[in-house]
Amino acid sequence: MDTFDVVIVGSGINSLVCAAMLVRKGKRVCVLERNAVAGGCIRTEEITVPGFRHDLFSMSYPLFVMSPHYPLLKDELEAGGLEFVSGGMPTGVVLPDGRSLVFSQSRDENAAALNALSPGDGDAYRAAMAEVERDAGLIFTLLGQEPWSWPTGKVLVKELFRRGPRGLGAFIGEAMPTQRSWLEREFRSDLVRALVAPWVLHTGMGPDDAMSALMTKIILFTLEAVGIPFVAGGSSRVVDAFRTLIESNGSAVETNTDVTRVIVENGKAIGVETAGGRCVGARQAVICNVTPTQLYERLLSAVAIPEEIATRARAFTYGRADMQIHVALSAPPEWHDPKLADVAVIHLTPGLDGVSRAVRDAEQGLLPAEGTIVVGQPAKSDPSRCPRGQSLLWIQLQELPRYVRGDAADEIVVPPFGVWTADLAEAYARRVLTRLGRHVANLDRATIRTAVLSPADLERHNVNLVGGDPYSGAGTLGQFHLWRPFPGSRNHRTVVDGLYHIGASTHPGAGLGGMSGYLTAQDIQ
Repeated sequence: MDTFDVVIVGSGINSLVCAAMLVRKGKRVCVLERNAVAGGCIRTEEITVPGFRHDLFSMSYPLFVMSPHYPLLKDELEAGGLEFVSGGMPTGVVLPDGRSLVFSQSRDENAAALNALSPGDGDAYRAAMAEVERDAGLIFTLLGQEPWSWPTGKVLVKELFRRGPRGLGAFIGEAMPTQRSWLEREFRSDLVRALVAPWVLHTGMGPDDAMSALMTKIILFTLEAVGIPFVAGGSSRVVDAFRTLIESNGSAVETNTDVTRVIVENGKAIGVETAGGRCVGARQAVICNVTPTQLYERLLSAVAIPEEIATRARAFTYGRADMQIHVALSAPPEWHDPKLADVAVIHLTPGLDGVSRAVRDAEQGLLPAEGTIVVGQPAKSDPSRCPRGQSLLWIQLQELPRYVRGDAADEIVVPPFGVWTADLAEAYARRVLTRLGRHVANLDRATIRTAVLSPADLERHNVNLVGGDPYSGAGTLGQFHLWRPFPGSRNHRTVVDGLYHIGASTHPGAGLGGMSGYLTAQDIQ
């Protein structure tokens, strides 16, 4: 049996961060990945035509750049070839009627632009950012520390004395409102609401979910602070840099290695077994970057788990599906509003009501008639991704059903049993590209080739993306913080001694920050 100090199942961002932090402690670590390529949702391929490097799934790294571990790992990752480039203006929005708005990293510029559209909207934006700054210590402790831990408890006690019981209760109550209630109360311009509303989709929530207002404010604060960092040469350079760091002390990152069970003896995890019958031992810990259903129903299927834990794991809820469209272009996109050419991430949306409608359609099993189109433009800031003078687009669609019952527009024929087929995905992609073409003058003539990844394709690439859910579990209040992945969780420890659970299904949820891996590495001495 090969034996390491720690064995990590899965090689996504949380696994890579965890392994890197443990290597810094002198641990010998083995990361095991079932796919032929490491990185989880971090993957770059020439999926359309040679010379065009597309980020297949994730694309930008604001949460990672703002994380507490990035400064600790920065020099070693840069030595391994990692370089972040700024995505220009962080975001913008386009309405169906062609009106558009751009959001910069300057609070003064943003406030002035919003006030120009509707007096008072810029002031409301300033107030929201000041609110995040005022409560930053508490907010980022709750999001960046283990829920059941001394650092979190210490901050809560401090805030209790500072605010008083009613004041702390007021903070919790003020964190509960929906994004809709906040936007409709504070902003009069439909264009401003449309700029803000789609960002809640990137948390796995919708505008009408509890706590969605606070999460949106945090996103705007993050965009203002660090913008949209892209990786020069494509996101796979992140994996390359981490792999160089991890393997520098005799640790290993192995691909094509499917772990089928966690080996447990006398109540303690002592290693894993692979599909090929190989056993890999762990002197200190086994860490699984998987969904709760995979962990408890597959990897621990032969272990006696308390019934209440097994029941809660089975009840874990997955969210809406995601679809990707990658477009290789012979020339940069010609937006009808030239300012959008310098924007990293653009949302094409009917606005707040349109986002809510599309979310509701998806949750009822319908293809939205007019869902939000997320358009990433990494080649503007990183010309190395495609041949000179050409470009590419990264398109994400986050308001889709995992199982398709029908089409809200009554245009697309849905296959039996609600499964995502290649034909269904291509039909929906045509709808999306037709809408986008109304705002990008040269989209049709500049398109060289497109590649469509349906929700089914996403799950085939990464088993954690159940039904195409890019966040490995709904991000709503019932599966947030103390209750992620389920009520009764003990931070990232499990009921099996020496077995940890990390990844997007665990606290603090989805994103490319790597926080669950960092927190778990801190717990292992």
